[in-house]
Amino acid sequence: MSRVHVGVSVMPLENRHDVFVALATEADHLGYDAFFLPETWAYDTTVLLAEAAVKTERITLGTGILGVWNRSAATLAMAASTLATVSRGRFVLGLGASTAQLAEGLHDVPFAAPVARMRRTLQQVRALLRGERIPLAVATGARPLKLNLLPVPDLPIYLAALGDASVRLAGELADGWTPFIYPRRELASGIARLREGAARGGHPDRLPVVSPSIPTVVCDDPARAREGAAWFAAFYIVSMGTLYRQSLARQGFAKEVEAVLAANAPKFAGVVPPDAEELLEELVVFGTPAEARRRLARWYEAGAALPVLLLRPNLSHEELQFTLNALRPRDGAAGV
Repeated sequence: MSRVHVGVSVMPLENRHDVFVALATEADHLGYDAFFLPETWAYDTTVLLAEAAVKTERITLGTGILGVWNRSAATLAMAASTLATVSRGRFVLGLGASTAQLAEGLHDVPFAAPVARMRRTLQQVRALLRGERIPLAVATGARPLKLNLLPVPDLPIYLAALGDASVRLAGELADGWTPFIYPRRELASGIARLREGAARGGHPDRLPVVSPSIPTVVCDDPARAREGAAWFAAFYIVSMGTLYRQSLARQGFAKEVEAVLAANAPKFAGVVPPDAEELLEELVVFGTPAEARRRLARWYEAGAALPVLLLRPNLSHEELQFTLNALRPRDGAAGV
């Protein structure tokens, strides 16, 4: 069987600089295909990835993700071009709408019409990376400029998307699709939306790389692994606003979401009750190494081409090493 591909990332609550560097270099050493970093309210991800680029040899490096509200399209294109150069062509630009809380509460930018904003940003970044003048959308009376850099027209752009309209946009304009807190059983429906977008974009036979970001917890003790998986799912359902819970409700998990909310009220406890157990199976890769590998294999069977394992914050070096070794790439989906 052909070798499967797998990437690694770390939850935004992680803010230890030495962990980012160690995770990138160790993943490179162990044969992981990609190392993605999200940007939220801590370090500048592009700077961290520049450091990772000079300390790694072969692994693809990417933003997973940069919010389209956080930087102008020109700044995104300049950062992408720079990282493509520093990494010797190993960079992927991951973009997404992020959340209203981050856009408004940190960047002081109104969060409105996110799909339109992603479309405009993608089109402007693409034009600049091709060496063209930016297609202005706001300051339309100005003279549009282009970058004073060699074009990198083939630089991959991945789009984080949950709703049908944004997934279609990924199919139309992006090279990769990065869903998060997205049930495994729904990947087929998402791929159908990608196909609709690809047809709309005039390239029905070219689909983006399906690259879900999957919370991952691996322990020798199955009970501890389940506890960590529950914390992961509960955190995003309870503590990260309404985005993920609304998305899960649309996908048929309204009762499970309500059960998680009730189990974590009035104070967050990081628990998923038994009547919401299906959420763990659909959203998280967890268990002993053998169990986690079996659960990861199901994501490939569902259509994932490059799953990205999202690790918990504040793990010890030994725990990080254990997880990376447990799920390191092997030949064939059954041997993941």
